[in-house]
Parts: sequence; structure tokens; C-alpha cells
Amino acid sequence: MAKIENGRQSVDTTSIRTSIGSHVDDESSLGSDSEINGFTSSRHTDKYGFIGGAQQYSEDSAQDVPPEVLRQREVKWLDMLSHWDKWMAKRHNKVRLRCQKGIPPSLRGRAWLYLSGGKVKREQNHGKFQELDSQAGDPKWMDVIEKDLHRQFPFHEMFVSRGGHGQQDLFRVLKAYTLHRPDEGYCQAQAPIAAVLLMHMPAEDAFWGLVQICEKYLPGYYSAGLEAIQLDGEILFALLRRVCPLAYRHLEKHKIDPIIYMTEWFMCAFSRTLPWASVLRVWDMFLCDGVKIIFRVGLVLLKSMLGTREKLKACQGQYETMELLRAIEARYMQEGFLVREVLEVPVSERDVEREHHSQLKRWRKTRGELHCKCPPRMHGARAIMSAEPHSRQDLRQLPTIVVESPVTAAQPAAAAAQKAERKNKEEKKNKEERKSKKRGSLLRKASAPVVQVPNPYPLLGDPQPPPPAPPAQPASAEHTPPPQALTDPEPPSPKDTAPARESLLQQSTQSLNSAEDTYL
Repeated sequence: MAKIENGRQSVDTTSIRTSIGSHVDDESSLGSDSEINGFTSSRHTDKYGFIGGAQQYSEDSAQDVPPEVLRQREVKWLDMLSHWDKWMAKRHNKVRLRCQKGIPPSLRGRAWLYLSGGKVKREQNHGKFQELDSQAGDPKWMDVIEKDLHRQFPFHEMFVSRGGHGQQDLFRVLKAYTLHRPDEGYCQAQAPIAAVLLMHMPAEDAFWGLVQICEKYLPGYYSAGLEAIQLDGEILFALLRRVCPLAYRHLEKHKIDPIIYMTEWFMCAFSRTLPWASVLRVWDMFLCDGVKIIFRVGLVLLKSMLGTREKLKACQGQYETMELLRAIEARYMQEGFLVREVLEVPVSERDVEREHHSQLKRWRKTRGELHCKCPPRMHGARAIMSAEPHSRQDLRQLPTIVVESPVTAAQPAAAAAQKAERKNKEEKKNKEERKSKKRGSLLRKASAPVVQVPNPYPLLGDPQPPPPAPPAQPASAEHTPPPQALTDPEPPSPKDTAPARESLLQQSTQSLNSAEDTYL
């Protein structure tokens, strides 16, 4: 990858893309399965999931946040995530400040997904990951991915066992990306990026987070030829000239190309360089403010290692300088020191873009046009959210985690209980009213008399209704009607039906004759 020829280091960029993690993997890998099982059985897992290695938690490399402060930050982040579009539009500086302080571990995965725009991407492409996951994939990339699985964070409990759920999900995410971007394919530096995301979120969310990092934050980094990373190396070198002229002159004197020492830093977003507590803090700021954070971290490390004459006396040549940059002192990578120095570096988005245009113009003069036509990169969460239209439905949280502050939890809880009690009483009252109305309507229907309407044109076989009662006569002693029997009348006998039919016919004939007389 890098050779010393005639006192000058030359770079083979074609081999970097496929061997970016080889030397670090060989040094940090546990080795065979037997070594893993025997080595880790007596190891204790730290709070990040590491069972050993240089990135394991230590009190010297991390800053512990008091539990009460952590609970307060969780409440604030829950409120921001519930109204994400309003916070990003009107109070983005507050979001940036809270990212600089550190995202609470319980909400880091969800916050990263919102910051990167992966949440909107997932909602707008529902079912896309499942569709890609169900496909077989290109065998050319599948073989390379399978060989790289055991090299990603071999000291982390999620990826320590071959064929475990961590390696399976990592394979799914990387395979889906090769199908999503077949023109780009797979680059070994994408594996640690995807692995970091998988430590904090499910496979589908990690896939969309990887898509956003590769397409929005670091476009062109993982394409063939690595032209974008070489261009950013020149930008870093130009910014170093302004930030730390002493380190700039030393590297220029020994003709050390930036791509030799910054490739893994930038392509892996320092995930394999720094202690894990520092990695998480850098990623919190990186996903909020964009690639300028990566530039700042690189400048801090170069300034810390090569920024004084005493340090430069220890590295008089190329080899000594590269050995110094490969073994950065732990105190310069400590969480508190690194974050403080990164925030003080005077490099803005405008500075990065200005140097980008300058180095791109120089590139075209010396090397011609770029072969990789990648889209312009987005500088942080606000730029991504403005460039990609979304709806409030895309930002909806399901499920929502509710964390109450211990100081203010009593009053909202009491108010919620009273509201629920009133609601139950109203529902019970409405239910009783509906039941009473239904019962009253049924009673009215049951008590109503059944009116039998006689058929004016009865058939010969129909039973005859009882004759109507005669009109009431004035009460007198001579004409006193006999009392009616309380028993039901007996049905008429067949002998009585014939005279009855004749009488009905005579009555109907008489009524018709009377009607004709009336009309005439």
C-alpha cells in the first residue's frame, strides 16, 4: 500500500480499497474460534460490550456522567425527538450543543437515526430493506464480505462468535448495500461503519444509517479509485498549514502523503482508532455537524503528536514519523481532552468548502477530471433535513419511551390519573344512558296493543271475524243487553258458513247499489 522508494513514500491507491483494514485486523484480531472461546471465558464485559482490546472502557479514557444528570438529558432528548422538525428548524443550535455534551446511551441509536436522516429514508422506503435482504446478492461481493465479518471488533460481545447474530446482521446490512448501490459495491471500510451502527440499532435502521453516511456525509469515499478520500487528504493538509504550521512543514519536508496516515481515520470515522468513549462522542458531533468534525479530530491528533519541536526531535525521518502517528498517545485520545480540543479548532463548513474548491481546481490541472461523479456532501443533520422533503408522519416515533423526571413526575401523574378517572366516569354514564334508552324502547314495543285489521276481501276458507258490537243504546229497564260471556266464542260450524257467505254477498251488492244511487 505504501512503499519507500528513493527516500519518498509512494501510494498504491488501488490496493487501499480492498486492504484498508488488513494491518489493524491482523494486529487486533483474536484469531481462531478456539482462541476466542478460551481467551474470553474469564473476561469481564464493560458497559459498551467489549471484553478486551484497546477500545475497552477505562476510567482514564472516559468521563462518567452522574445518573441524575443522565436522567435529565434523557428527558430533554425525548422532548426533542418528539418534536424533531420544530427543534431542527428553530433551535438547531441547542441540538448541536446537546450533541456536543453527549447523547444519552439509551437514546443514542434513535438520535443517530434522526440526525442522519435515516428515519425519513426508512419511512419513505418501507419494505425496501426486506426486499434487498431476501435477494441472493452478487457472489463477488458476498465472498469478500464473509471473509471480513470476523475482523470487525473481534473483542466486542456482539461480534465475538463466528456465525452469531451480530455477524449475521452485519452480513445482511452489507449485502443489502451492495444491492442498493451495485455501481459502488462493497468496500472494507464500510464494515466498521455498519458494525458501529448495529451496536445501537436494528439491522434495518443500521442499513439506512449506512446509506446516509455513504451518500450524504462521505460521498465517494467508498467508490473505486478512492478519489474523494485523496481529495480530502489534500484538504486536511491545507487546513493543517493554517492550524499547525510546524506539523505541516515537517510532513512536507519528509514528503509524507496525507493518504498514508488519514485514510483509515476518515473512511472508518475514527471508529478503529480512538477509545470507545471518544468514538461515541465524535460520532455524536459528526452526525450533527458533518464531515468538519472528522477534519477537526484529524487536525487535533496531528497537532498533538507533531506540534512541538521536542516531539519532532524524536522523529527525524519518514519511518519514525509514521510510527509516531500509528501509536498516538492515550492522553490525546482521552474523551474530555479530545472533545474540548475539537470544539476549539477554528475550522468551519465554509473553510472546508473553500479548500475543497481550491484542491479540486488543482486536481483538475494536474490529474484531469474526477472519474467518480458523486453528489455534493451535506454538512450535517440540518442540511440533510432541508434537502430531503419529509412529512410529520415520517418522524413519528413508534413506540415512544416515556421517562419522567423524579422532581416533576408527581403532578403530571396526578393530573393524568384525574383525567383518566373523569374519562371513565363519562364513558360509564354514557353507557348507562344508552342502556336505559334501549330498555325503554323495548318496553314500549312490548306494551303496545296489537291491532288486527280485518281483510276487506276474505277468501272462502278464511275464518270470519266476530261481528262488530252494536252501538250503545240508552239505558232502560226494557232493553238491557245480556252480559257477554268471558269465554272465547266457538268457531262457526260448516253448516253456518254457507248462510253467512250469502249474507255477505247480499250486503256487498246492496252497498254497490247505494253507491251508484249516490253518484247518479
